[in-house]
Amino acid sequence: MARGTVQARLDKLAGSGVIIGWGPDLSPAALGYPVTAFLTLEIRQAARQGGHDAVGRHLAAIAEVLEAHTTSGAGDMLVRVVARSNADLQRVIDQVLAEPAITRCTTVIALATQVPHRVLPLAARGGPPGGSLPSPAQRDR
Repeated sequence: MARGTVQARLDKLAGSGVIIGWGPDLSPAALGYPVTAFLTLEIRQAARQGGHDAVGRHLAAIAEVLEAHTTSGAGDMLVRVVARSNADLQRVIDQVLAEPAITRCTTVIALATQVPHRVLPLAARGGPPGGSLPSPAQRDR
């Protein structure tokens, strides 16, 4: 395939939001953070209106927080964190709990990764029904 054809396709995928980044995938374990845990956070009722953004900003300032999602169900937010050890995990949890809007934290430590983060199987299906990629206007609806 010609380089220009490949570049045009990559530009189209990036422009439509299918490709969202070009950075390397890094291993937290290889960086010295072999412990992965998932925290379910409960946020103070009064803080829920707009409080998720404040909690999100607090979490973003903690390097060991890899991702955070507002969720439905028993908790208000699910957070994936890493730590250098189980003892270090307590330090990370304490940092998370320093935000006054967080009232409770339930922690589950990951023992093994059965399926790592992936998206390529979705792309292999050929995209959305109809086979074409959504335009930016369609995506933002």
